Amino acid sequence: MLSKKFPELRIGLSASVQKLITREDTALNFGSGALKELLATPTLTALMIEASVKAVDPLLPDRYITVGKNVSITHSHPTASGMTVTVTATLKEINRNRLLFQIDAFDELGPIGSGSHERYIVDYDAFMDKVKERCKPLEAKVK
Repeated sequence: MLSKKFPELRIGLSASVQKLITREDTALNFGSGALKELLATPTLTALMIEASVKAVDPLLPDRYITVGKNVSITHSHPTASGMTVTVTATLKEINRNRLLFQIDAFDELGPIGSGSHERYIVDYDAFMDKVKERCKPLEAKVK
């Protein structure tokens, strides 16, 4: 079970995000294809991650955040520029500080993708200390 530090978190929590698809969201803009009028998979993935964060991060105590570990998606149908995408992330599993989300994406015509996303709850300060420690070899190269 989840630590008592995070009593607000429970299976079934969900959040949704919506986005009107513009040229900046297309495959051509991301270099992931030549289809300038269609939603890029990187944009869909980012929306899925955003919905997951929105579902739980506001419920965490001060100085705690979640960080992504793994994302697995299927982008099953195209979405044209000018359409609106709605993505919903639902918390399906909690194991200590590990969170697993089911994610579903739709446009006006129906489902366009689904997947799972794994996130971990971390203490922000401790996490950033690890980042700084990892980057020390780069600092030595700059000097």
